[in-house]
Amino acid sequence: MTLAHGVVETPVFMPVGTKAAVKTLSPDDLTDIGISIILANAYHLNSRPGMEVIEKNGGLHEFMKWEKPILTDSGGFQVFSLSKHIKIVDEGVEFRYPANGELAFFSPQKVIEIQKALGSDIVMVLDEPVAYPAEKERALQALVRTTKWARLSKEQKLKSGQKMFGIMQGAFFKDLRQRSAEELMEIGFDGYAVGGLSVGEPADILFEVLDYSIDFLPAEAPCYLMGVGDPVGLIKGIQMGVDMFDSVLPTRLARNGTVFSSEGKINLKNNQYKLDTSPLDNECRCAVCSKYSRSYLRHLYHDGEILAHRLLSWHNLFYLTDLVQKAKFLLKEGKIKTLEKDLVEVYER
Repeated sequence: MTLAHGVVETPVFMPVGTKAAVKTLSPDDLTDIGISIILANAYHLNSRPGMEVIEKNGGLHEFMKWEKPILTDSGGFQVFSLSKHIKIVDEGVEFRYPANGELAFFSPQKVIEIQKALGSDIVMVLDEPVAYPAEKERALQALVRTTKWARLSKEQKLKSGQKMFGIMQGAFFKDLRQRSAEELMEIGFDGYAVGGLSVGEPADILFEVLDYSIDFLPAEAPCYLMGVGDPVGLIKGIQMGVDMFDSVLPTRLARNGTVFSSEGKINLKNNQYKLDTSPLDNECRCAVCSKYSRSYLRHLYHDGEILAHRLLSWHNLFYLTDLVQKAKFLLKEGKIKTLEKDLVEVYER
């Protein structure tokens, strides 16, 4: 994808920098890891620090000193995750920010206006996901509303170079997924996200829905699977045709003392690593694995040192970024199934 702030090769994993920062990591860290695009959240940034602050600083890129592309989420996921604090009407969503009780009304037009001011490279439309399991009537209601909002969003003028993605809904019903895709393609977007997944459903259902959903979308446009960032999920998604992924999982796991590795997940809380002088992963080329032992990293974590969160986050993001690079190569060689088999063996045993 050729974007305003650079070229992004796909498939790609996007770290989540919800509030203009990927937790514990600086923009220079992200560059050193090999990150080419990150995600930020319009819902959160609109409240803190507020649009006045970001615009005064020259937009989101300048505010956080990140020179590469940024995708901004619309607040659609918060429709699901903060369901106790919202009121949905046909005109948009009324949010009550849990932190301070502040009320904000997000119409589809307002969401685009916020992201336009942020200056993000990829702008997401406002959508309405529904939790799993969902009644078909409820899923249809959300689909109709999502299409209406997508149409109103597309009518808004963006800054030069900004691109807009539509978001497919339809819950877990194949006919609704097809209808959503057809309606979005009729409107016409620069890319399409498969939304409404990672909302409480089992993994097998997620990939079943993803598989047929992608078939309904145009192959020439970027396809974005929202909210998936585990190693097996990435490789399965890439094989199905997903171009873009995001998730808080790698940094959240790191802050809880857990890392990805060629051996599967490693939980440094376990006492077995107290005297382990080996690196986190003997097969990893990251700066953390080349310098530090499991024993030292476990010590940092147990003693509450912030450095542990930074180093473990660094490793996890490098691991996923490197995994996607391997997948690109093996996909061309026709050997990606072997990679999936190896990952399933260590992560799902």
